[in-house]
Amino acid sequence: MSEVKTYHIEEIMNMLPHRYPFLLVDRLEVEVPGEKGVGIKNVTMNEEFFQGHFPGNPVMPGVLQIEAMAQTAGAIVACSAEDYAEHKRGVLFMSIDGVKFRKPVKPGDQLRMHVEKIRARRNVYVFKGEAKVDGNVVSEAEFTAMIME
Repeated sequence: MSEVKTYHIEEIMNMLPHRYPFLLVDRLEVEVPGEKGVGIKNVTMNEEFFQGHFPGNPVMPGVLQIEAMAQTAGAIVACSAEDYAEHKRGVLFMSIDGVKFRKPVKPGDQLRMHVEKIRARRNVYVFKGEAKVDGNVVSEAEFTAMIME
């Protein structure tokens, strides 16, 4: 069994072009570079989207949960290249399938995006992702993304 490598926010910012308020991965735990890992998002009441989604009943938008999975996938692919700090890779969605939202994500939750590569061909990757809070699946999707320099 291989060792899990942890990347912190400074390293993630060297892997991805996303920035506040749209960078949705605070920490990355990579089991297999380029293939499998977990992105972690600490959800706080300070998130801008909670101002309008929804006042008095804050819920993290499902589309942002899927975006967090895609950013996790992009970082997992990026960290497999030794030159990731010099070449930030972008992740562009091509398709999203089998999306399910099971439970709301609220301020104070730690969202853990479990992402695994299903297949890849050149720079097009298919991933399966599950977002979990306290071990319970809150959303899931299979998505195809193009990883670009």
